[in-house]
Amino acid sequence: MKFAYHATMCPPQQYAPLARAAEAAGFDSFTFPDSICYPKEGSDVYPYNDDGTRDFLDGVPFLDAFVIVPYLAAITDKLRFTTSVMKLAVRQPVIVAKQLSSLAVITDNRFGFGVGISPWPEDFLAAQVPWEKRGKRMDEMIEIVRGLMGGDYFGYEGEIFQIEPLKLCPVPSAPVPILVGGHARPALRRAGRLGDGWISAGASGEELKAMIDQINEFRKEYQRDHLPFENHCMSAEAFSLEGLEALEKAGATEVIIAFRNPYEGGTDDKTLEQKIGMINGYADNLIRPYRERHGR
Repeated sequence: MKFAYHATMCPPQQYAPLARAAEAAGFDSFTFPDSICYPKEGSDVYPYNDDGTRDFLDGVPFLDAFVIVPYLAAITDKLRFTTSVMKLAVRQPVIVAKQLSSLAVITDNRFGFGVGISPWPEDFLAAQVPWEKRGKRMDEMIEIVRGLMGGDYFGYEGEIFQIEPLKLCPVPSAPVPILVGGHARPALRRAGRLGDGWISAGASGEELKAMIDQINEFRKEYQRDHLPFENHCMSAEAFSLEGLEALEKAGATEVIIAFRNPYEGGTDDKTLEQKIGMINGYADNLIRPYRERHGR
C-alpha cells in the first residue's frame, strides 16, 4: 500500500517545500484539490461535510493542477501527483486531453488523474456548461480523454459530444490512470465501469470497505475485474498501524494523509515548519514501521 500527502488547500508558497519534504520522508505521492471559483451565492448542499455548507472554501487559494504539478515535478525526483479530484465535467474534453497528455509527458508519467463531476450548478454556470446530463457528459469525457491519449487518430460519436477523428502529439508513454471520485452509487458504478481506480473523500474504514466492495461488484458486472485497479482512500483509520492493516485488507492501494480536515473551514494556522514536522512524524511512526512489517 502506498502513501499520499494531501496539502489540504495550503498557502501557494508552501507547495514546493511541502512536496520536497513529503518525498524526502518517503511519501509516494502528493494530492491536490480543485476549485475554479467561489460563487457569491450557492444553491446546493455540499455532500462531504456534516452541515452541507461550503463556507469553508470562501477565500481558500486553489492553484490549477495543470500549472502547479509540472513545477513540483521539476523540483522532485520520484514523487507522483494526483488530483483529488478535478471537476472534469465542467471542462472541455479535447482541451483537457491536451493538458493531461502534456502534463504526463513532462512529468515522465508521474501523474494520476482523479476526476469528479462537481456537486454545484454554479460551477457549470460559470463555465457555461449545461448542468443537465452532467453524468452522461462525465462518462463521455472519460472515454474521449482516454481515447485521445492513445496516440492514434480518435473520433467520437456520443449523445453529448461528436468529435471528428484527430490526433494529439505528444502522448504519454504509459496510460494515465483515471481515478473516479465520489461516494454516491452512480459514482461507484462509474468507477467500476470506466475508471482505472477510485478516489475517496473522508470516510470510516467500514464505509470504505462497503464502497470498495460495491465497486468490485460493478467491475465484475462490466467484465473489468481482471484489469489493474487502484483505490485511493482518505480515512482517520490511516493514523494507526492497525488501521492501515484494516484499510489494506479492505482493498485500499493508497492512503491519503491529511493532517487538517479539508472540510472544516477556518484559517490554516499551522506554520510550514509544523507541517513538515507532521510529515516527518507520520513517516517515522507509521510509514517506515508499516513497510518494515511488510518487508517493503
